[in-house]
Amino acid sequence: MSIQRSTPFAAPLVAATAMAATLSSGAPAVAQGGDAPGPNTTSLGHEVVVSGLQVPWDMAFLDDGTLFFTEICKGLSVRMPDGGINRLLGMGDAEGYATLADDLFCNGQAGMNGVALDPDFEENRRIYVYSVSEMSEPPTNRVMRFTVNEAFSGLSDRTDLIEDIPYKVDPTDHPFGNPGAHNGGRIRFGPDGYLHVTTGDNHNPELPQGPQTLGGKVLRITTDGAPAPGNGTPEGFDPRIFTYGHRNVQGIAFDPDTGTPIITEHGPWHSDEITPLEAGGNGGWDPRANMAGRGDCPDDYCGYMPNQMEGMNRYERASFMPMTDFETYPDAMAPIWENNNYSQGITSITFLEGEQWGAWDGDAVVGYMGIGFGGTPIGQRIDVLDLDDDLTVNDVTEMTLPMDAGRFRSLVLAPDGSLYAAVDAGMVRRLVPGGADAD
Repeated sequence: MSIQRSTPFAAPLVAATAMAATLSSGAPAVAQGGDAPGPNTTSLGHEVVVSGLQVPWDMAFLDDGTLFFTEICKGLSVRMPDGGINRLLGMGDAEGYATLADDLFCNGQAGMNGVALDPDFEENRRIYVYSVSEMSEPPTNRVMRFTVNEAFSGLSDRTDLIEDIPYKVDPTDHPFGNPGAHNGGRIRFGPDGYLHVTTGDNHNPELPQGPQTLGGKVLRITTDGAPAPGNGTPEGFDPRIFTYGHRNVQGIAFDPDTGTPIITEHGPWHSDEITPLEAGGNGGWDPRANMAGRGDCPDDYCGYMPNQMEGMNRYERASFMPMTDFETYPDAMAPIWENNNYSQGITSITFLEGEQWGAWDGDAVVGYMGIGFGGTPIGQRIDVLDLDDDLTVNDVTEMTLPMDAGRFRSLVLAPDGSLYAAVDAGMVRRLVPGGADAD
């Protein structure tokens, strides 16, 4: 259950949701909590730093506040410290960009997704993006490396480091079943200097547990695209695979104390999950038909079953099609948070740092897009997670936002310690401790 604590910026106290049942995994489930604001609490201030965007998907900072960001159907841009914006890499026929890549396109959840800066950017000027490309047939997702010029006005030296991350080409008989679904796409450098790449299962039942396919995985590579040492990949697996058995990972961050990668993963009408990763580990997602007591499923993918188009008790659904199937895979990596067994579109994760955050200094924050289905609360919000040294969850507190909630697509900590939030409505907001609106 939730352990209450006194924190600044806390949401009003909400009675913890009773756990009607627990998954067979025995993995911990923490109820939503948080203390009511007291006389010593301080609210958040905010300002809009970029507006007029089309679904900003990811962000990356330099130490001086230079902000790179992607728009899923537009491309890659950079906001300079003085507020000016340079449009660097456009997709297809996008207008106003210094460079156009006519092989890049968007469809559904796929497009220009993640962005990451090289740990040695000041020396090598390298930037990395994840995007779907029709350079191959069928189209695939790619991780590309570019060089940013000194003026931050253009890119050069495109190098495709990974060319074979699956992309969903054809529609299927599932919720959100259009092309581009379950596309993953978050990329982050770990403290070890290696690039971690999250991918989705494309509604393809063979991908998550498939040893030679890159869908439903977390990859870990060098800056030249080679498998990183220490991946712990099981025998017979593609050596770029760090972990496997995933559904649709759209967030990854690293524990500030241990460097452990922690992912956020979309659940199938139930059980958004937050999971620390282990080298070579299995996430336990396996939506294949005719196994684990299931029979046939639409297009052989059981990922939303049973009654995939209808609401039902989320615990019953989880029993039939578990997010982490410990019965089939008893050594699967255990989630530390299951969102009270709801699926609400969990996205990115990062860590708050700095004394200005008070008791939240060092806590993780996660965003939700908010997906309501079959009685599920919409849940557009930002949660703060207090983690023990062993990465168990002490408490989860919903932020009291100083602005309207939205589909929080990306959360990134800025060099000054403020929290930047990109929302699908087309803006990037800066959240700061302090009370008065920053703008």
